[in-house]
Amino acid sequence: MATSILFTHAQLIDGSIVDVATDNGLIVWIGPTGRCPLTTSRSISLSDYVVTTSFVEPHAHLDKAFLADRVSNPAGDLMGAIRGLEAVRSTITHEDIVERATRALILMSQNGVTSVRTHADTTLSGGLSSVLALLEVKRDCAHFIDIQVAMLLEWPVTGTAGKEHQALARDAISAGIDVVGGCPHLDPDPRGAVEILLGLAVEAELPLDLHADENMRPDSSDLEHLADIALRDNLSHQMNASHCVALSARTEADIDRIAAKVSAARITVTALPQTNLFLQERGVSTRPARAITPIHRLQQAGVVVTAGADNLQDPFNLVGRGDPLEIASLLMVSAQVTAPQALQMISAHAHQAIHGVTSSLAVGEPADFTAIPATNIRESIAMGPPDRIVVYGGVVLDNQIRNRK
Repeated sequence: MATSILFTHAQLIDGSIVDVATDNGLIVWIGPTGRCPLTTSRSISLSDYVVTTSFVEPHAHLDKAFLADRVSNPAGDLMGAIRGLEAVRSTITHEDIVERATRALILMSQNGVTSVRTHADTTLSGGLSSVLALLEVKRDCAHFIDIQVAMLLEWPVTGTAGKEHQALARDAISAGIDVVGGCPHLDPDPRGAVEILLGLAVEAELPLDLHADENMRPDSSDLEHLADIALRDNLSHQMNASHCVALSARTEADIDRIAAKVSAARITVTALPQTNLFLQERGVSTRPARAITPIHRLQQAGVVVTAGADNLQDPFNLVGRGDPLEIASLLMVSAQVTAPQALQMISAHAHQAIHGVTSSLAVGEPADFTAIPATNIRESIAMGPPDRIVVYGGVVLDNQIRNRK
């Protein structure tokens, strides 16, 4: 149960030292140390910790977590991973998904993540197995982490062959998914797939999160087409496009033109550097592309850009520690963003991408934050220290399973 707590001597990301009081799951006071006028039931010192609004994982695949040693992907690319997974799908049970997903969530929570959007494979061969397993995990883990389950619909969704997949999508919506998603770039008709998936989301009144332009083809246009539809129809709908690496293969003029549309359509973009750097540009030895969406140009246009880990030790990404600070570090090196920018992308901006509103350490906001043993935010990203203090809904999490409400 949440209780009133005074967290003392907390260093915020701007370097200021404050006390933070929480009560009934909310932040109720922030101010100079030793000046809190409220009485709290306990006090916790955060001296020598940097405190940030909690981390958010905006793009995970918990149904695939920790399958790296069970699924073969000799080619090392996206289609190799997809084929490898299909080859073993019949061996993956409901209990197996629940166990691995829960293990991944505990790891993420210990690293400071309090919200996750996870995609769930929704295929004709697997049916709703991943969806139902992750919805169960969502219920079982709600006491320590907030989870959104996004349908990842198998292609094609267009043409005669797509009718069966559209029916499966409606079954997933009836089962209780939180988000509609799919992979237009893998469909024979990507533009038609964007339209159908957006239509399903609008019809169901659910957010849309597309795996968009996950390739290095300059003519791939999922993101632009989504923006064009939204602007044409004057849509006010929560939309996110993940990956968007093909945008980096465009000219600067094209990037700026598309970014302006995306900003006007209020579409958020999620960069996934770890998996994209692993899967894309295989076999390219001369000046290989970085395979990361052009973060700076999108941000300059006013697009909210977030970042996630995507896959966790599976055939799509053999590594990963379930730690957003690992992704922030990778962003600083591979995409040349600053430490404050990287932190925003894994926290406040990631929160906006999946919840529709940003998050902040402010009075009246939920008491969801992470304290990291470090002297400043750059050091926290560089070192990724363990022993973090994670607060979720005003509760200090020390054992995610034992603390079940």
